[in-house]
Amino acid sequence: MRNYKHIQEHALSGYFERVALEDRFYSSHISLLMALFYYSDSDAPEMSFQVSRPKLMRFSRIRSIATYHKNIKDLMDYGYIEYIPSWHPQRGSQVRLIVKTEKR
Repeated sequence: MRNYKHIQEHALSGYFERVALEDRFYSSHISLLMALFYYSDSDAPEMSFQVSRPKLMRFSRIRSIATYHKNIKDLMDYGYIEYIPSWHPQRGSQVRLIVKTEKR
């Protein structure tokens, strides 16, 4: 049997483990989180970034604007993201993944 303790854990492993254990999520929540992660800065995913609703909906395969807004609201309410909407047609909304790092 191999010992994998020497392998460094990915910076977001705890975040995604938390997501996987979330009983309130549907697949659309998880696909939206994956889209948000995709459009974030992979070197600093906890930093805020701008992204548009059409890009997120296309990437996450969410077809209903109502579902998109419900999922964004849920992710905010459950403490997974901070979201500042933009109603400007060329500027995207401001998003930040709330990555909680726990000391082990």
